Amino acid sequence: MSKATSRGSTAKFAAAGKPMPKKDLGIMAQSYGYVYVAQIAMGANTAQTVKVLMEAESYDGPSLVICYCPCIAHGIDMTRELDEQKKAVKSGHWLLYRFDPRRTEQGLNPLQLDSKKPSISVEEYMYGENRFRVLKSIDPARAAELAKLAQYDVDRRWNLYKQMSEMDYSWVKGSKE
Repeated sequence: MSKATSRGSTAKFAAAGKPMPKKDLGIMAQSYGYVYVAQIAMGANTAQTVKVLMEAESYDGPSLVICYCPCIAHGIDMTRELDEQKKAVKSGHWLLYRFDPRRTEQGLNPLQLDSKKPSISVEEYMYGENRFRVLKSIDPARAAELAKLAQYDVDRRWNLYKQMSEMDYSWVKGSKE
């Protein structure tokens, strides 16, 4: 099963639901310190999407824009794709953020968290998609346990990104002079 598959979802090689959390490609790329990294979901915030694409294009270095793109394999009504993106962001399953290394030159934190604190449970988001509902119908107890762990993943990730976005970078400006 893919490391990018969400915990609790079913897939070709995860018929019993993926038991582990998904990798965080964005935080991996941010660790380099010189890559522009952002996550977007056009249906959740069009203005943030446009801002990210403009910033990424203007950055003189590598840029990575990670987009939330539901597909037919997720088992949703594709005419409601933008609504699904909103639910993913509202649940915290998908965070909207921008990591712009240029901000450190001004003593500013490079990470800007554009998502609001999650306002719905991750379970409310998950069971809107067939890739999660399948497990609930064949093994409700396992689905409930994986949904609980998925909520833990979302809470942990939200808190990590929130803390990182609030770090003081004023010391960087002074150290380069």
